Amino acid sequence: MEGFVELWVYLSATPLFGLTATLGVYVVAQMAAQRLGHPPWANPVLASVIVLALLLLVSGTPYPTYFSGAQFIHFLLGPAVVALAWPLWQRRTELRRRAGPIVLAALAGGGAAAASAVALGRALDLPHEVVMSLAPKSVTAPVAMGIAERVGGIPALAAAFAVLTGLVGAVSAKYLFDALRVATPAVRGFALGTASHGIGAARALQVDADAGAYAGLALGLQVVLAALLLPLAFRFS
Repeated sequence: MEGFVELWVYLSATPLFGLTATLGVYVVAQMAAQRLGHPPWANPVLASVIVLALLLLVSGTPYPTYFSGAQFIHFLLGPAVVALAWPLWQRRTELRRRAGPIVLAALAGGGAAAASAVALGRALDLPHEVVMSLAPKSVTAPVAMGIAERVGGIPALAAAFAVLTGLVGAVSAKYLFDALRVATPAVRGFALGTASHGIGAARALQVDADAGAYAGLALGLQVVLAALLLPLAFRFS
């Protein structure tokens, strides 16, 4: 026990704390999800967020101290997103044939996500800054922060909304698709990537290769379309 305390004191004072805690918690959460058969409610990202938040709260560790180590994992987010291009390249002939419907579906899905968020925020009489932070909720967090800053929102709040949206989609999508009798993996994946960006795409990749490929495509399309069109739409609204 004394050795454990000494190790904790050492790790908590160095960037190794954030790195070690993140990797350790995620590996345990992934093992638990695998043991349970990967049900949607046992999403390892959701479990890791909850456990890490409780760990920081109980230990009194400031977030900047944690992130000084976790940033090494954060850096890998970029290469991970780029890696999603490989399954798309494998399906390039199919994607060329469906290019028109895919772009139209991305426009419709992204527009519905942003419009419904803004409408709900205004119906609840939320402050303007909060409503603008809600608008890019279905875009991956780094891009959502940039869009929120352009349209008068709060970047940090936009990131929180984006992560929450991704987690809700990853946990609930299977049950919603089953209720709507949507069975085609490509359709399920594209819808999940459109609404729940990277976290949804990660979940789709766990379930089916086609679903994961189309979720990655939807994620990329939403990044481009939202970054171009959302600031323009709010400028003339």
